[in-house]
Amino acid sequence: MNSKDKIRVAVAGPRGRMGSETIHMVTNAPDLQLVAAIDHKHEEIAFPDIPVYTDIDACFSTEQIDVLIDFTNPQAGKMNLQKAINYGIRPVIGTSGFSNDEVIDYRKQMEQKKLGGIIAPNFAIGAVLVMKFSQMAAKYFPDAEIIELHHDQKKDAPSGTAIKTAELMAKTRGAKKQGAPDEKETIQGARGADFDGMRIHSVRLPGLIAHQEVLFGGKGELLTLRHDSMDRASFMHGVHYAVKTAMNLETLVYGLENILD
Repeated sequence: MNSKDKIRVAVAGPRGRMGSETIHMVTNAPDLQLVAAIDHKHEEIAFPDIPVYTDIDACFSTEQIDVLIDFTNPQAGKMNLQKAINYGIRPVIGTSGFSNDEVIDYRKQMEQKKLGGIIAPNFAIGAVLVMKFSQMAAKYFPDAEIIELHHDQKKDAPSGTAIKTAELMAKTRGAKKQGAPDEKETIQGARGADFDGMRIHSVRLPGLIAHQEVLFGGKGELLTLRHDSMDRASFMHGVHYAVKTAMNLETLVYGLENILD
């Protein structure tokens, strides 16, 4: 493929685990071209032919960029997303922590510019399928609990994937408060977070990457849906797909499930 036909990509947070995996994916994808990285400690990164910027404005005003991929943190991710919109660059954001109101505001800005982009709590195709299947199952099994398990360096709890899963389930699940009507926690938080009557439990342990289990209980039966990411490479097919899809969008999409065929 001619370099002029490739999608020109900048990656924010290249030293992070997801960022470094993204760098590897972009540099090996025949239809993508890594043109810059954005990081606050660029002296520790060695990219022979790729400029690394500590100033995102300098990066966006100097380089010709089609898509920004961001796997940083909620604070930096929101700032980087706004900067991308300002410069007319299509964002693909894997950082969690965006509220519904924030997504709506960013979407309005991007639609005014006919700019496409994607925010996804999880880019693993299997994890997205579990979300979809959970939404289907919740119609028939209103008694459900979500257990999400991540590495012990994850900052937010519950995970964006768990919240998105619960939001999708709430669309088909009848309102119901689970458990015994008079149940009491002898230790506060033992029953997990309450989301529309469902419970979400967060586990943080070294050795884990990203895992989620959704349990549905019925009379005499239990349905379990589970996805496990054992390697961060599991997210890269979804990231690659999101980058290509963003080039043909004129709005901001929240959730990878909304762009899968």
